[in-house]
Amino acid sequence: MRSRGSQNRLSGNSFGSRVSALMLAMISTMATIYVAARLFQEAESRAYLVEELEKRTGQGQSAVSLDDTLKVIACREQSKKLSVLETELAAARQEGFVPKRLLGNNEKHPTKKVLLVVGVMTTFGRRKNRDAIRKAWMPAGIARRELVDKKGIIVRFVIGRSANGGDSLDKEIEAEISHTNDFVILGNQVEAPEEKAKKIKSFFIHAVGKWDAEFYAKVNDDVYVNLDSLGVVLASHLDKPRVYIGCMKSGKVFSERTHKWHEPDWWKFGDGKSFMLRTYVHDDVSIGSWFIGLDVQHIDETKLCCSSWSPGAICVAV
Repeated sequence: MRSRGSQNRLSGNSFGSRVSALMLAMISTMATIYVAARLFQEAESRAYLVEELEKRTGQGQSAVSLDDTLKVIACREQSKKLSVLETELAAARQEGFVPKRLLGNNEKHPTKKVLLVVGVMTTFGRRKNRDAIRKAWMPAGIARRELVDKKGIIVRFVIGRSANGGDSLDKEIEAEISHTNDFVILGNQVEAPEEKAKKIKSFFIHAVGKWDAEFYAKVNDDVYVNLDSLGVVLASHLDKPRVYIGCMKSGKVFSERTHKWHEPDWWKFGDGKSFMLRTYVHDDVSIGSWFIGLDVQHIDETKLCCSSWSPGAICVAV
């Protein structure tokens, strides 16, 4: 005989057993699906490695080592990434010379790289030169914003401070900025002829800190630039990690005081006329000497020789 209580307990135990069995079946099914998926993935990997093994044995190699296996897998992944990048590059070339990954640089909060930051070196008393450049090739307002968004190029005039600090020269520049808003003011840099090289260095330091770009360039305020042509040339060198591109020139270091390119420190060059890593009076000489001591690829681009205008030229000096 069984009491009601014992029957209830037996009935409860039977229900619990059915629930446990159902849970076990579900877990078993999920485990089976997971294992099957893993086996399928491993089967694909094994098939790929077997194919590589057959290639190697056909070449006289007896086995694939662990290191070789890892290299094969890594190479396969890199190949996939390269294929994606090649597709993106092809699409970018149809839209323009700036890949999408270079666009969208916000001046206050940079998030993506731009292609190029150009510093136009100017000084006091050169307002006419600046206005001429604004009319010729340096856009303003919405066009300047579009130059960044569509072509990834930022252009700014670069100037230091007056030696007297806050005098009429500084105020004139400040008044001009209030209308144009297209300057970089190097607050700790004195604007003086003998400070040209230091000014260039200060600009590069400032530009690298403010904008994330693939290239940084400097031109003078008597040079006219074809930004489209310049962008095309620079975009062709995006695959190189460290490049110094310019119109590479070499020649005599002039000691004559009356010569246009007189170098006061000419005697420090020695008989071999070799550069040292320091600042010279002429900014181009200084920059060239700095990059001699760096691990960069020097590219002599004749299109950047601005002495005369010719078909396909990037710039011209006036």
